[in-house]
Amino acid sequence: MDVRVGDKLQMKKKHPCGSSEMLVLRSGMDFRLRCTGCGHEFMTPRSKIERNIKSIIRDDGL
Repeated sequence: MDVRVGDKLQMKKKHPCGSSEMLVLRSGMDFRLRCTGCGHEFMTPRSKIERNIKSIIRDDGL
């Protein structure tokens, strides 16, 4: 799955704050994500995130 830094991920499950969108800050074997609702940052394994992605929202600057 092609996930890049700066992408917003629409997740299947919501964060405890109620938001289901995450901003990608770092990608590799792990992802560093920031919740767009409350601003909480966390790192999680790539395999766990790729299972839970509903859609990728990419702003290409157009």
